[in-house]
Amino acid sequence: MASNTGNTILALITGAAIGAGIGILFAPDKGSNTRKKIRKGVEDASENLNEKFYDASDKLVERLYLTKDELEQGLENFVATTSHKTEDVITFLEEKLAALKVKNAKFQK
Repeated sequence: MASNTGNTILALITGAAIGAGIGILFAPDKGSNTRKKIRKGVEDASENLNEKFYDASDKLVERLYLTKDELEQGLENFVATTSHKTEDVITFLEEKLAALKVKNAKFQK
């Protein structure tokens, strides 16, 4: 996603620069009018760039929260599964211990 956003920003800046250059070369006008047009083009490009940046930033923050939630859910599932497995292991060991106690009691007699 970051690469895509970077490419978009680069394309936007490049397009604005090329457009301004072509505008100067092919639409000769008074210097003050040309400067106004260039300033307007830069302002428009800047606004567009800011909008793209904030959109990308919002998407990134949203994705981070989703990832955090997914990790928390995964951890909860892991703990729940591990807890059940631990109970199974403890029950198995208790049964084996009881069987060993019975065998040991037979040897003690």
